[in-house]
Formats: sequence, C-alpha cells, structure tokens
Amino acid sequence: MSENEFRPGGNDFEDRLRAAKLEALAEFAAGAGHEINNPLATILGRVERALRRLDGAPSAGALNETRRDLRIIAGQAQRIRDMIGDLMLFARPPAPHRERLDLGEAVRSACGSLATFAAERAIVLDVDLAPGVIVDADPVQTRVLASELIRNAIEASPAGGAVSVSLRAADPSLAAQLLVVDAGPGLGPEDVEHLFDPFYSGRPAGRGLGFGLCKAWRIAELHDARLTVANRPAGGMEASVDWPAAGRSA
Repeated sequence: MSENEFRPGGNDFEDRLRAAKLEALAEFAAGAGHEINNPLATILGRVERALRRLDGAPSAGALNETRRDLRIIAGQAQRIRDMIGDLMLFARPPAPHRERLDLGEAVRSACGSLATFAAERAIVLDVDLAPGVIVDADPVQTRVLASELIRNAIEASPAGGAVSVSLRAADPSLAAQLLVVDAGPGLGPEDVEHLFDPFYSGRPAGRGLGFGLCKAWRIAELHDARLTVANRPAGGMEASVDWPAAGRSA
C-alpha cells in the first residue's frame, strides 16, 4: 500500500478504496505476467531450436538435443499449469474434506518429501513434532500448507544453515502450534507489505513464484487456523500456525 493512498485531504473513502484495489490488481497482473512469461519464453525458444534442427536430415546428435529440449518444454508447461492451479486455489479454493488428523504425521510427511530438496541446498531440517496432536483437517491441504512453509524456509536459508520445524502440543482448550523457523535474512518493509500477495516474491526474478506463503495462508484460513510470519530478534524468520484442536475453532 503506497504512502499516498490515505493521505490527509485525499479523495473520499470509496475513491481511495477503489484506487487501492486497482493498485493491488496492477501489482498482481505484473507479477503473474512476469512469472508466466518466463516459462513461455523458454518454451518458444526451445521449439524454434528444435524445429531448426529437424529441418532436412537431422543427425543422431541433433535428435538427442531435440529430445532434451522437449523434456524442458514439458517441464515448463507443467510449471505454467502449476501456476494456474495455485491461482485457482487462491481464488476459489475447494472446501476442505475434514477428518480427524494427526497433525504431526502430516507435517512429518511434508518434511520427508522435502528432504532431498533441503540436502541439495545443504540445509539441515531439525524436526521436533509432539505426538498425538489431533486436528479436524483436510489431509492433502494440511500437507500442502506444511510443505509450502518448509520449502519457503529452505529457500530463504543460506547453504549450511538449518530450518527448525516443531509442533507444540497444547492444552485441549487451546490451539496447537506449528512453528517453522529459518536462518535467512528476514523480512524487509516491502516483504511485510506484500507477504501474502499472489505471485509476489522478494527473491530475484526466476527464483520461485512467490506463491507459497499466499497458498499456506489461504489453506490456514479455510481451516479456521491463524498463520503469522515475523522476523526473529536473533535473525531469520518464523512462520507459526495456530491450529484449533479437534472440534474447536480459532
């Protein structure tokens, strides 16, 4: 939100609200357009290269290079499909299919799926999950929420750092808390302002969609949970999800 949107002596409330909505829409369109254009440019470039190689009588080497290009094209097309799926999840998310779920097991599954991703970046996952924390939740959406928070923490942390993933069991009348802590640089003022905006990313262009925290926030909201993100005094960032115990709302 710009500093001029709610300045003294400005337009009336409806005009200022409309301007704020237009600015948010413009930022979203710019971010989405940039992210979608990147894989599209790769697809078009690789198709042109492949077609040039296939002119005439292509050699065995040219055919092998074309196969590699086709695999890249398929991967970039998958990336676009994932972006559109994320956008649809945010705009019109499916209703959760809730069941009694062991939250620790769901988080452990998410950690396991990201173990290789963390190892490739020399990041240690420090996992401490209290057993027997039961919530009413959609198993798939819960794993997605945990995965997005953990992935974001891994990407933010420097090589050789650690990401802490913990689950605190609370009194049955209180919400359980999932805590993901990274060793990254923390949040700047612009990051705080746009933290849950679709397609926003504080990372350099081409390094992620900037959709992970937005997706996690949306899933938490659907489950009456509360996601908060903050800088830590000692450095890094922590994301916490206060999750209602089974049968309760936040």
